[in-house]
Amino acid sequence: MSESNTPDTARLMEQILYEVKRVVVGQDRFLERVMVAMLAQGHLLVEGVPGLAKTLTVKTLADVVQGRFKRIQFTPDLVPADLVGTRIYNQKTGDFSTSLGPVFANLLLADEINRAPAKVQSALLEVMQERQVTIAGESHKVPSPFLVMATQNPIETEGTYPLPEAQVDRFMMKVLVDYPTDEEEYVIVERVTGPAVQVNAVATTDQLAALQVLCRQVYVDPSLVQYAVKLVSATRAPEKHGIKDMAQLITYGASPRATIGLVEGARALAMLRGRSYALPEDMKDIVPDVLRHRLVLSYEGLSEGLDSDALIARIVKAVPAPARPLEHEKKAA
Repeated sequence: MSESNTPDTARLMEQILYEVKRVVVGQDRFLERVMVAMLAQGHLLVEGVPGLAKTLTVKTLADVVQGRFKRIQFTPDLVPADLVGTRIYNQKTGDFSTSLGPVFANLLLADEINRAPAKVQSALLEVMQERQVTIAGESHKVPSPFLVMATQNPIETEGTYPLPEAQVDRFMMKVLVDYPTDEEEYVIVERVTGPAVQVNAVATTDQLAALQVLCRQVYVDPSLVQYAVKLVSATRAPEKHGIKDMAQLITYGASPRATIGLVEGARALAMLRGRSYALPEDMKDIVPDVLRHRLVLSYEGLSEGLDSDALIARIVKAVPAPARPLEHEKKAA
């Protein structure tokens, strides 16, 4: 990614964020993670109580980048055809035609993904991985760029189908969305009860695809890749990294997808911050979101009242971050 491209790129992303923030109040961290997922071509699992602007954020973002937005409300009676589409028989012509489902969108919101049975969940997760669906032996590619944001409600777990570890692993990040501050809530009420805000389309899906290509060109130093490998390795074999007592608290550590997610996430975050190279701080910021859903705690860990975030904080503390490479110091200066 050349330095000459950086100002234009930063300006475009600034405009996108500005437009979204005209509608969405607060939720800066969540919005930043949505942008990271878009640039890194990853998918997002979001956990938060209802009414925290999760749907509004993705819908507004789709309007701003002129992308197709679809929302699927997951329920126990859903079948895979409701997502991917099906073949319809035409009595007049005697032919079958293909009716494509709502997954054919640029930004797809899978609301309360844990409310649908495993067969429906796996149908969506196949689209996320392969970016295509097969209907009656024929493959259909989903539009590009393609981002799935799935939400989970942490309050109600009755009548839900928890996502298996192998399926959760397909999500690049898991983000926790919290309540707004009193000041933010005041602004939310004012905006919702006042005149509707019309967002301006400041980018196209082609420009977004170009940003994704540029994101891949962000420089990641080998020492930073090694740091990502060590962080993920510490979730599998803590004793190798001087945190032997943690071995009994974790049943399963993170997969290589987590290492890839850390590198891609650091790249996207660096690009959002207007740099053509990633720094250790970029990766550190993204570690909890990338690892949170990939750790399976043991009975001992759960009985001690620990959660993934507490263990991740200990791992980050135990694994030393690399020093900033000298060439980057010169650029920063």
